[in-house]
Amino acid sequence: FKLTCTIMDALLDKTVSVITQDGRVIVGTLKGVDQTVNIILHKSHERVYAPDIGVECVVLGLYIVRGDNIAVIGEVDTDVDEQINLAEVKANPINPVQY
Repeated sequence: FKLTCTIMDALLDKTVSVITQDGRVIVGTLKGVDQTVNIILHKSHERVYAPDIGVECVVLGLYIVRGDNIAVIGEVDTDVDEQINLAEVKANPINPVQY
């Protein structure tokens, strides 16, 4: 638990990308985390991928993701991210996690 807190504390106030257990991709500024790794994202949006059209960004605003629903979380390099034209990115959606 202590290692998880240290890692998550290092991401506070940074832009992160979260992939959920059901395959959603949510990007926002990490504003809070608790002992069960529930997170609070500020100015967040969901990136919806499709194989035939560009990425759709759905504005979520202030958003809470339950810790048990997080598959992957990582810091976004905002300089690189801003240079990507998401309207031209085509990809299959991420499949849900299967156990």
